[in-house]
Amino acid sequence: MEINGATVLVTGASSGIGAATARAAAGAGARVVLLARREERIRRLAAEIGERVALAVPCDVTDHAQVAAAVEAAVGKFGRVDVLVNNAGQGMVAPLEDTGPDDFRALLELNLVAPLVTMQAVLPVMRRQGAGAVVNVSSGITWSSLPGSGAYSASKAGLQKLSDIARAELAGAGIAVSVMFPSITESEFAGTVRGSVEGALEMESSSGLRRQSAKDTAEVILDLVRSGAQQADLLPEEYGGTVKS
Repeated sequence: MEINGATVLVTGASSGIGAATARAAAGAGARVVLLARREERIRRLAAEIGERVALAVPCDVTDHAQVAAAVEAAVGKFGRVDVLVNNAGQGMVAPLEDTGPDDFRALLELNLVAPLVTMQAVLPVMRRQGAGAVVNVSSGITWSSLPGSGAYSASKAGLQKLSDIARAELAGAGIAVSVMFPSITESEFAGTVRGSVEGALEMESSSGLRRQSAKDTAEVILDLVRSGAQQADLLPEEYGGTVKS
């Protein structure tokens, strides 16, 4: 899909990969719709990008009514939604033995249920347009079996399977569903996990992986939008990815 002139809706747009994706999309000529709970941040980002081509919509993506209202606001301002980037998410580091059911449910609600709901909200618009692109942001951690990552890995592995099936179901409608597998990214992610923040920081530092910039990750996401490929990653080959060392 051509990004220039498209309307791109990004969840989790207040920082990290989401904010970088919004900036990159706008730089490529897109109009962007910024969804996040931190209203002040997305309003600053919209002002930075330019309010003629950027719309900030405060939204908790685990609230179905707020998601529906956000899509309605996007269509109200720009007339269409061409691209959805499901980036909002949260990590968790804890042994499975110590993973509380309530924490696990909350993680699944944000990392797996919310992307489904957001896709459902934009699909009628994309179907009317006869085309669309969805990129769901999973995680390279799903390609490993790291102790302490069980709940988070399960939620992101579920998102991959959900995406693959959505891709098969929507291909005939001209809607491409893709999955992005980032590596460790320079962001606030580790400091916001459920469970042990110290454990998350230790997991990152001991992984042997080089931190990727959020900007580089955003560019790969936009390449997925352009190509409509099934997936892309930023993992080195020795970790099962496609990036040459």
